[in-house]
Amino acid sequence: MDMHEFWGVIEAARSAATADKPFAEALVDELASRTKGDILSYQERFDEVHEAVYRWDVWAAAYLIGGGCSDDSFMDFRAGLIALGGDWYEKAAACPDSLAGHPAVIDAARANHDEAIFDEDANYAASYAFERLTGDDHAFYAAWDAYTSPREKHGQATDNMGEDFDFDDPEEMRRRLPQLSALYLRDAGH
Repeated sequence: MDMHEFWGVIEAARSAATADKPFAEALVDELASRTKGDILSYQERFDEVHEAVYRWDVWAAAYLIGGGCSDDSFMDFRAGLIALGGDWYEKAAACPDSLAGHPAVIDAARANHDEAIFDEDANYAASYAFERLTGDDHAFYAAWDAYTSPREKHGQATDNMGEDFDFDDPEEMRRRLPQLSALYLRDAGH
């Protein structure tokens, strides 16, 4: 699966998502309609784009939007960025502050709601789809190990995260993420 097809899968799931069927469920449905090989290839592309935004500036955006952001929450935020689709993902990857223009972020800031973009279940869509095809909740991980063993293993590239900075320093956040800071930082702090 190339990147064009990967984003096509994401867009198909976005189109199928409804108020009663969240994106992650629609993504599982979309993936389960494909072969096991397609699901593994999808996961490989997912991991690539997920890791590409493992950066301090993106984490700072997640920190503002989420009212804080742990390691696990940052994983969910990056999955949520992918769930926004290729266009928004690319905008956020180029300039995390651009997320201040996303309707879900604007609405969440107005409502003092801290879950915009975060999508934990999107991280596991491939394994859930694989389970649906095989009936075995462990089959994905065995297949994934076999699929990735001849390839280079991907891991978090912590040496390429950009410049670290203090997310709790409002002036630093305003300097680096002015649009998101305008939405989320109040005079009295976060």
